[in-house]
Parts: sequence; C-alpha cells; structure tokens
Amino acid sequence: MELIHIGFLTIDLIDIVDIALVAFIFYRLYMAMRGTIAIQIFVGLLLILAFSFVAQTLNLKAMSWILRTLTDIWVIAFIILFQPELRRILVLVSRNPVVRLFLKMNVEESIDEVVGAVTELSKKKFGALIVFVRATGIRMHTETGTRMEAIVSRPLLLSIFNPRSPLHDGAVVIKDRLVEAARCTLPLSNVTQWDGQLLGTRHRAGLGISEQADVIVVIVSEETGTVSIAENGTLYRGLTPAVLRRELKARLNTDTERSVGSIWKTLKSEA
Repeated sequence: MELIHIGFLTIDLIDIVDIALVAFIFYRLYMAMRGTIAIQIFVGLLLILAFSFVAQTLNLKAMSWILRTLTDIWVIAFIILFQPELRRILVLVSRNPVVRLFLKMNVEESIDEVVGAVTELSKKKFGALIVFVRATGIRMHTETGTRMEAIVSRPLLLSIFNPRSPLHDGAVVIKDRLVEAARCTLPLSNVTQWDGQLLGTRHRAGLGISEQADVIVVIVSEETGTVSIAENGTLYRGLTPAVLRRELKARLNTDTERSVGSIWKTLKSEA
C-alpha cells in the first residue's frame, strides 16, 4: 500500500517497517559500543553507507563502485579489530529475557552448596572466585584450567580454595550442577577502582569475565572476607549469605528473575 510518493521516490508500509527495524538495530549497536574505540569506526561506516546510498540514488556509477569496495574492506577490518565489542553485542542478545525463556537451568542445589562454601570461606578469609555460566559458555577460559566435571558440593569448593590446595589460584567454573574446571585464568577488567577503592586481581578478573560473557561471578576477598557479585561489568559488594542466596536464585532461575538493583536496595535496607 503506497503511503508517500515524491517524484521518483515511493514509500509504502513495508518500507516504513524496514526503516524502523534498521534504525532500531543501529541504535542498539550504538548503545552497545558507546564509550568504546569501536564507536568511531562504527560512525565512519555509517557515513560511508550514507554516501553510498546517495551515490546510487544519483546514479554515480564510479563513486558507487568506490564506496561499495571501501565498505567491504571497512566491514572486514571492523570484524577483525573489534572482536571484543562484537562479542559483547552477542552477549547482550543472549541476556535478553526472551532468549532465556528457552533456557532451562538446574542450579538450585548448586546455589545452596556455593552459599554454604562461600560463607565459610568468608569467615576464614580464604579468597575465592566462582563463575556461574548462564546462556553462553566460556570454553576458551575453561580450557586454561584443570578439567573436573564434578558435582558441585560445599566440601569440594572448600578443598579447592584452601590456600594449601594447588587449585586455589584462579577461578572455578560451574555449569548447572557440575564444576566444569578449576584454576581457570580469566581476563582482567580495565577497571582498577570501584567506589574509590583499588581492586585486586581477583575482583578485576571477576569483572572482566562478566564484561565478556553471560555469567554471574561470586568473589570472596582474601583481605577482608567481603563477598561480592559481578554481573555485566558491575560489582556489588558486601553481600550477606541471605542476600547472596536470593541474588543467585533470582539471576540464575528464569522463573524467578529479579533485577540486581532491587536486591541491592534490599541489602542497603538490611544494613
């Protein structure tokens, strides 16, 4: 159904829907890459696409060929140079609640075992780094550690993070009811301070993996015994065992999901 007709330009309902979808996709891409170096390349690519559209509309064949060739090269360079940003976009897609409707996780028992272990580790001031994998796996990082494929249990976690254990350095990766691996190496975040406090390697590693993958990370400070959670590049510190249990159940069970922000308000009210 034709809606607008201006000279050679005809616009119908399908065109409007098409333009709206493309605009939404570019907007989401911009929001995902805002504040990164990739946004400069992204803006440049948009300008080239706009010039290419104008050249094709005016039937400038030579200019259209040059811009089309340049666009192909630009896209390839974009993919190669900015893999972390593209990975972040895919992670954001996997975090969508609609996507999680198709995911089934069996983590109830794992949560109870982890909370019990973390509570004791916190009292003893034994450092710990525990990664719960959600939608997307982190196989590349899991392979840096020692494969275990063991049922999650409190005694197992206490043994791993005992300072005398050869596995205590690095992270434990949990998928559903299994400890996939221990002593895993995680990428460090570029963030070195949080709320005015310097972050150690363990907290930076927890933040780093949460920036790149769809995970929930539980961190126990070796210096203070403070329990923290990292998710989507955000750190929440000073969690009690009760709040930690509620947080993990809310974020790992699709049928009871709540926002971290609401739980953080609960934590502040209990303090």
